[in-house]
Amino acid sequence: MPPSPALQAISESVVQSFRRCSALISRLKFAAMPSPGLLTNSDSIQSHDADHEKYADVNWDELEFGLVPTDYMYTMKCSKGDEFSQGHLTPYGNIELSPSAGVLNYGQGLFEGLKANRTEDGRFLLFRPEENALRMKMGAERMCMPSPSPWQFLDAVKQTVLANKRWVPPTGKGTLYLRPLLIGSGSVLGVGPAPEYTFLIFASPVGSYHKGLAALNLYVEDKLHRATPGGTGGVKSITNYSPVYLAQKQARAKGFSDVLFVDSLTGKNIEEITACNIFILKGNIISTPTIHGTVLPGITRKSIIDIARDFGYQVEERVIPVEDLLEADEAFCTGTAVVVTPIGAVTYQDKRVEYKTGKGALSQKLYETITGIQTGRLEDKKGWTMEIN
Repeated sequence: MPPSPALQAISESVVQSFRRCSALISRLKFAAMPSPGLLTNSDSIQSHDADHEKYADVNWDELEFGLVPTDYMYTMKCSKGDEFSQGHLTPYGNIELSPSAGVLNYGQGLFEGLKANRTEDGRFLLFRPEENALRMKMGAERMCMPSPSPWQFLDAVKQTVLANKRWVPPTGKGTLYLRPLLIGSGSVLGVGPAPEYTFLIFASPVGSYHKGLAALNLYVEDKLHRATPGGTGGVKSITNYSPVYLAQKQARAKGFSDVLFVDSLTGKNIEEITACNIFILKGNIISTPTIHGTVLPGITRKSIIDIARDFGYQVEERVIPVEDLLEADEAFCTGTAVVVTPIGAVTYQDKRVEYKTGKGALSQKLYETITGIQTGRLEDKKGWTMEIN
């Protein structure tokens, strides 16, 4: 059954908004250093940090993907109808919110995720952070929120990394995960946008998202759905994530590592795993679900498409029936947290299929290439990394 004209129009609007944001990248040049008007107290923080040891007291060999509180976080506020102004760094800790805050009552909030890597020669690299800035701007439009400018976003990220640089793991031991949040922090009772908004960033050193797993064992969920046409599946709304918990809990109770969701209209086409995009390989053709309002435009996804094409593969963004997934030679997922993770097996109803993984698999080659760029081991010919100092 095709989507109604109204739902189709909303989905197309979200896609067009994303394309407009992406087009800005070709016209914007983001400097590693902020403009004078954006400088805050980072200089004093950096001076203080110089007295600290090079690394925090962490067992880097045992690092997992979980919260490890760091030294500082970044905060900036804005009233409805205004623009965000200068923010500041504060010691990491709890924030104060009214019980009637928009984010608590109506879920008016967005988040992003990106990483800072330490290179072998001690530099700090971000990977395509301008894409995160533009995706937050697109999501803010959908959620009726003001958003920081791309320059403000990047300056805040830079300050947060430098203030917490002793928490950036040694090369090969992990990364510093950065979590920008944009929330309706003002009080509101009736259904509507909050009167005040808070943008903040906190950080945590993390290891592998699926540590100890050679490959994922996925369950295809066709009863519960992650997103619907006209909804917020195409932006990083905080409301997109807790609804997947039930499906994930049920799948893990059966021994699966995660869930792959299908579309809500037909129940026949694959869309996303709980928090990452999916790719399949058949012959020389790589396919990934098209961006149409229910699939998140992942930054790692976008990068892997370019890398795969450089390798000589044909890459298609299209509607992918479950049958194509079951007939694929290889499958893998991509995301900031998972990077590129192979899928070892998929179960759909009563059918289970297994895929090629390990040495010689395309997913391994893609993983080594993108992490090589992210950590400075490989030359960045595309200008994707940003060095901060």
